[in-house]
Amino acid sequence: MEAVVAIVALIFVLFVALGVYATVKAVGAAKRGVDRTVTQARRTVEDQTLRAKTFAQPGAQGQLAQLRLSLRTSMRATQDALQAGVADDESLKESLALFDRLSAHGRELDAELKRLEREPDRARLAERLPALRERTEQITKSADALRWAARDRAQRFGSDDLDSLSTQIDMEAGALRHWTTEPSPTPTAQPPAGRTAESSTGRTAEPSTGRTAGSRRAEEPARPAIDAPVQRSAYPWEKKPRPESTT
Repeated sequence: MEAVVAIVALIFVLFVALGVYATVKAVGAAKRGVDRTVTQARRTVEDQTLRAKTFAQPGAQGQLAQLRLSLRTSMRATQDALQAGVADDESLKESLALFDRLSAHGRELDAELKRLEREPDRARLAERLPALRERTEQITKSADALRWAARDRAQRFGSDDLDSLSTQIDMEAGALRHWTTEPSPTPTAQPPAGRTAESSTGRTAEPSTGRTAGSRRAEEPARPAIDAPVQRSAYPWEKKPRPESTT
């Protein structure tokens, strides 16, 4: 009895532990989903704010906002393209590692541009703006090169696979139509009319008179049975045999 109680208690503890584990996993997944949603919403708000500043604030402030918007858009697009392609192409792992190093420079530049947005010295800001623009263009150019190279590689592989598939389909279609390439059978020469042909038994066939075999058989007299005596037809010039005399 004590053993049964211990087994039941152990099963209950296992079910409780499994429920706690499932709850923790569900809460973690929900938290990650909320974090992604919040991050995406924050990015959208920041992008819209920067886009508004490029039109609303003239001068160096508007140019800083334009640099930040260009940098963020290029880096995000490249990151999405590489992360989506690395699942199908293992060679993109090296490109993704290079992009991670580039991202460090991009985050540093974005932080510096964000600090300069609150810079009150407009003259000093205008002096540093060409160097900031050059750094931004260098980073975005490298990011764009990685992104387009990954896309060109995926497109090239897709085109090669399509060409190979088309070739295989053409070969299969030709195999399915194999009867069109077989030579047609040579027609058997017919014997000329009026001549006799050798039958399968070696006898000479009679010339055709235009009547069918059925009509000929109908005109022929009926043959007697096998066991019936054969009757000889009498001719007019033959005499009837006389009966022998017994005397």
